[in-house]
Amino acid sequence: MNNEQLEQMSTGAGFIAALDQSGGSTPKALLAYGVTEDEYSGDDEMFDKVHEMRSRIMTNSAFNGDRVIGAILFEMTMDRQVEGQDTGDYLWNEKRVVPFLKVDKGLVDEANGVQLMKPIPGLTDLLARAASKNIFGTKMRSVIKMANQAGIDAIVAQQFEVGLEIIAAGLVPILEPEVDINSPEKAEAEAMLRASLLEHANKLSADQHIMLKVTIPEEDNFYADLIAHPQVVRVVALSGGYSRDVANDRLSRNNGMIASFSRALGEGLSAKQSDEDFTATIDATIQSIRDASAT
Repeated sequence: MNNEQLEQMSTGAGFIAALDQSGGSTPKALLAYGVTEDEYSGDDEMFDKVHEMRSRIMTNSAFNGDRVIGAILFEMTMDRQVEGQDTGDYLWNEKRVVPFLKVDKGLVDEANGVQLMKPIPGLTDLLARAASKNIFGTKMRSVIKMANQAGIDAIVAQQFEVGLEIIAAGLVPILEPEVDINSPEKAEAEAMLRASLLEHANKLSADQHIMLKVTIPEEDNFYADLIAHPQVVRVVALSGGYSRDVANDRLSRNNGMIASFSRALGEGLSAKQSDEDFTATIDATIQSIRDASAT
């Protein structure tokens, strides 16, 4: 583990950029960026287009470790290069942005009000490859739809089980048990989730560190105990379908929680923009998310 990166993730002022759209979500991300499906043919060209989009964001002068302290990458992004360096090395060496890798393979069908992660075949090899490419940590997502105790306990148990494997590989896992913002039982689900997360976090040893990525809670400062927990490096928030303005407003009321936005980060960016307009847009976006993360 890189201690300088750990210090930045623990105390750095800023937020984490989620640049990890993959598979089925890639066409939607490209469309939002102004690239239509008739502009590419097949997966290879599609991923070339999305790498162009991500490279344009990462290489922009507004994107640096002063305000963006980390970035979550898709596996193909990790394996590609930016300006002649592996993406993770470029982010840290040139931008002082700590690189993370999305490792989950999607979700199984809903049961007990939740969607667990699919199995992650080849995880051991993937973690070794990530470590060799100087990746600091990982991220993996599950989804909670209802306040079902058995389902939520299963989500948290699975996240920590895989998280311990990631810790053993020398990386810091971001556990992401997302609560659906449209759940009619969102507040109740969050209460169950917080209790289960604290129970598992309390079992970690002094040398085991995790991060948490959660939906912005209904009650302000609801995750304060986890933010203060000695084994939790940082608690970050997903935008979860809220517009950027709404997500920023809600986030700003949660002290010590920082953003890890994906769609909200890309809002307003377009492949058709001039470099000047692109820079102005992303600079304003980054500043607004950084400000909301600074409370």
